[in-house]
Amino acid sequence: MGDRTENRYHPDTVSPPGSTLAEMLEERGMAQADLATRMGRPKKTISEIVNGLAALTPETAIQLERVLGVSAEFWNNRETQYRGHLAELRERAQLTGNAAWVRQFPYAALTRWGLLPSTRDPIARARALLGYFGLASQEQWDEIWGQGIAAQCRRSPTIVAKSGPVSAWLRAGEVRAAGLRCAPFHAAQFRAVLEQTRELTGTRPEAFQTELPRLCATAGVAVVFTPTLSGCPISGATRWIPPDTPLIQLSARYLTNDHLWFTFFHEAAHILLHGKRRRFLETTRGHVADDPQTRQEEEEADRFAAEFLMPPAVYNCVRERPPQTEREVRGLARDSGVHPGIVVGRLQHDGLWPYARGNRLKIRFRWTRESGEPGTS
Repeated sequence: MGDRTENRYHPDTVSPPGSTLAEMLEERGMAQADLATRMGRPKKTISEIVNGLAALTPETAIQLERVLGVSAEFWNNRETQYRGHLAELRERAQLTGNAAWVRQFPYAALTRWGLLPSTRDPIARARALLGYFGLASQEQWDEIWGQGIAAQCRRSPTIVAKSGPVSAWLRAGEVRAAGLRCAPFHAAQFRAVLEQTRELTGTRPEAFQTELPRLCATAGVAVVFTPTLSGCPISGATRWIPPDTPLIQLSARYLTNDHLWFTFFHEAAHILLHGKRRRFLETTRGHVADDPQTRQEEEEADRFAAEFLMPPAVYNCVRERPPQTEREVRGLARDSGVHPGIVVGRLQHDGLWPYARGNRLKIRFRWTRESGEPGTS
């Protein structure tokens, strides 16, 4: 989308239809009191209409047509235009006050993703952001997004999440999920799908970015990929969206297949183990860790992902005798049915290998700027 600004006329003042009525009365040499008598209306009512203090109703428009010979349609259109202008002036005044709110969002990134129009006009940006979130005003955003979002999220423990980027990232997931066609959710079928997705851990993004959402959709689960944003240190999120669909959103934040796939199975665990219970995503560091129930759920999801990717029977042998060579890692990967990079990631996480070792066995990703889809580096 090219850079553009709104080509809309925004007058500072607008005249009420009563000003047109006053001009017509003057041309006819008719006093307001005479008009009131002819219409059978109180003089005060006519005065209020002329001065823009009272709306010109459809009934009044019909009466004016009969008395002055000017169509009721003209008066109704004049009134509608006037009220529309007033509403737009009020909206612009309100949006002008949203400048600080607008600045907290990564507008340029959302424009590159094709989610927002390119513009430098702060009022146009405020209007576009409200439309993006599907909200009428900043107050509704504060109520729905400002205090958090009902979701289970894996996020960095060292980087403070900011509500603007976090809400923009999560909303991008909802927008993209709206374009997916999913079957009704079926837990048992989703477990079966997870077995099939294990085979995708060794594929390039060109394959899994279409195949993973397709497979999960057959079990009623929406999966979308959305690049991470500055101020949004989230690897993945799970929540339920209307009508009754679980959504897994992945950022591939660390851009390696071990992190991506562990995050996916972690989020899948929230769907299977924790159902629809909603939790707000707090944006202050450390809050999640301070919640015992959330901490327990995160540990359960971690355990599910780890055991799904490397069955306990295989990994117990690994702990007793860690592999010494990349060849042994490849053998363990074959036994587990996953890519060697995932085995390396598990060894590194558990302290059995240093983080600098074995990284060449991992598949590394990059985000394509135009499409916002993962690719290989």
